[in-house]
Amino acid sequence: MRIERDSMGEMSVPDDALYGASTQRAVLNFPISGRPLPAAFIHGLGLVKLACARANEELGRLPPEKSRLIEQAAREIAEGKLTAHFPVDVFQTGSATSTNTNANEVIANRCSQLAGQPVGSKRPVHPNDDVNLGQSSNDVIPTTLHVSVALALHARLVPALDLLATALEKKSAEFSGVVKIGRTHLMDATPLTLGQEFSGYAAQARKSGARVQRAVAALGELAIGGTAVGTGLNAHPEFAGRVCRILSAETSLSFREAANHFEAQGARDDCVEVAGQLATIAASLTKIANDLRWLGSGPRAGLGELRLPATQPGSSIMPGKVNPVMSEMLVQACLYAQGLAQTVVQCGRDGHFELNVTLPLMAHCLHEAIHVLSNGARIFAERCVAGLEADAVRCRELVDRSLMLVTALNPYIGYDQAAAVAKEAFATGRTLREIVLAKKLMDAATLDRALDHLAMTQPGASAPGE
Repeated sequence: MRIERDSMGEMSVPDDALYGASTQRAVLNFPISGRPLPAAFIHGLGLVKLACARANEELGRLPPEKSRLIEQAAREIAEGKLTAHFPVDVFQTGSATSTNTNANEVIANRCSQLAGQPVGSKRPVHPNDDVNLGQSSNDVIPTTLHVSVALALHARLVPALDLLATALEKKSAEFSGVVKIGRTHLMDATPLTLGQEFSGYAAQARKSGARVQRAVAALGELAIGGTAVGTGLNAHPEFAGRVCRILSAETSLSFREAANHFEAQGARDDCVEVAGQLATIAASLTKIANDLRWLGSGPRAGLGELRLPATQPGSSIMPGKVNPVMSEMLVQACLYAQGLAQTVVQCGRDGHFELNVTLPLMAHCLHEAIHVLSNGARIFAERCVAGLEADAVRCRELVDRSLMLVTALNPYIGYDQAAAVAKEAFATGRTLREIVLAKKLMDAATLDRALDHLAMTQPGASAPGE
């Protein structure tokens, strides 16, 4: 152990730790979950500290030799090289001041190492006077929240949803000639192709990707420059704009200074909006996953229109059983993500006066939701969708047995006559064709055209005179 000092006095700190006394106090104060803040959030914090140092140098407030050291240490944080030195629990002070202080101490001590000075000496860089220059936890942490979540959405969730959409589009094309029975209210409806059904799933995945892009845009405003309460006390008037420019260049995303710093620190409505998008994406993915496992149910006592890839044994007692485990995985991941999103909504209510005080929990929930949705969508695309096969024989069998083909006869014999035909077919077990011909409601050639399965899947199908 070594002795470090902060404004409250001396603390014993592990020799190999780059953090200092204030971080150690937080470690002792908050032994709650054993979960530190997400690594992606810490990486984002490194980027923010880097941008702040460079902006302060540009403004002449920080000597170049100090700025270079801070930037090097902050870059190491951003690259994940120092994540082990951020031990503070998620459940800590609501502003995450402990984590901002943690970053300041790690950067200052790493600068000491780089300059050949003793760790804990605060030479040549001071954690507060230099690393935290022109900043407050109250603007740094909301800024980090936006930057890190935007990066995670862009780098992880967008590619995963694109992969899923592409896999579904490929299956839509592959299944374009397979006619199957449609279902509404879980009951037989008119036919469509399996390809058309999958085109709907693919469109859901594409729209989910667009929702992620809107979520990234919603995080574009940054609180940096507002310092403690939004007034910008101790920050240079140009500081925020320069930090945003540097962060935009570093991330290739578009960031700008908040239009109103009091809103940017007192409220977290942008994050609540992002949570809503994530909850919507989770609902969409759940619908796709559930439909595929229902379509693949069986193989002999279910719908059986799809053959799901066998990824692992499904039972410890029933030999040969295969379960829709990838669908089940994705449904659970989506339920979890929706719960996390709802927590973010509740956190958003706690913006009392000039600061929201649930920032660490909000960061945890958003990053965790992105993590599970990204992995879930990617694995589902690779290990389920890519291996799907259509059972065309089963699809045809169910279409042939459906009474809802009678819908195509409405333009020829009217709704009431068609309903009577369907009821008689159900009661007697005879086919629609047999009953229509027996009652001489239509001639055979016209009836065959009207009951053409593939034609029914096209717009305007089976209209008289066509």
